[in-house]
Amino acid sequence: MANRLLTKTTLVTGAAQGIGAAIARAFVAEGAFVYVTDLNDELGHAVAAQLGDRARYLHLDVRDEDQWQQVTQQLLAERGRLDVLVNNAGITGFEQGVVAHDPEHARLADWQAVHRTNLDGVFLGCKYGIRAMRPAGAGSIINISSRSGLVGIPGAAAYAASKAAVRNHSKTVALYCAEQGLAIRCNSIHPAAVLTPMWEPMLGNGPDREARMAALVRDTPLRRFGQPEEVAALALLLASDEATYMTGSELNLDGGLLAGSAVTPAVADES
Repeated sequence: MANRLLTKTTLVTGAAQGIGAAIARAFVAEGAFVYVTDLNDELGHAVAAQLGDRARYLHLDVRDEDQWQQVTQQLLAERGRLDVLVNNAGITGFEQGVVAHDPEHARLADWQAVHRTNLDGVFLGCKYGIRAMRPAGAGSIINISSRSGLVGIPGAAAYAASKAAVRNHSKTVALYCAEQGLAIRCNSIHPAAVLTPMWEPMLGNGPDREARMAALVRDTPLRRFGQPEEVAALALLLASDEATYMTGSELNLDGGLLAGSAVTPAVADES
């Protein structure tokens, strides 16, 4: 199918690279107008330029309520409506180097920094997304959570807790909108290891890069990283009118990781 998002106005946070950029590309390819938002103005402008006249870049720090107000007001003034919001912006807490993020040694400031982006940013996005969609009475809010929001991660406690909260808040938003008589849907996507720039510091460019990649997905049944485009395909479904009865759902995209014990590929019997 083509033009699945024709006439829809969409906003994607954290869209300067990785999963956010892939979602923006997929939306434009299906006819949407996309507001590419991020903190990285240089990369954000570049993505919007690549997407052509159906995209525009706006600076947005998802932690800042004033900026959410400004961006949604500008969007409504220019386009008249918001149909799809993707709350994708997120951090791991390791962007500036390795610091303690386990439950015993993590600093409160580091814990709070992760939650300000990953959870407060989603809360604010949902708040202003609902308000922008309310006049039309319909829309789709897609929150990017994580496989880490479904299981414990001893070395990344803040990240796991924030993503678990995103999962639950998505359900609350879905129920609230239904209670309000609004056809505004809210769902969460839970990717596992998706090959984005976030992984580069751990992978490096040395001769052992492939071995490092294999080790990191050793316990994933499909034995590989996911691709940003695979997350974008799922976001596209949730954004489209094909999923108008789906709200409050969580969709896992993890190569089979949460299905159970990792499987060992069968070896053909050559006898």
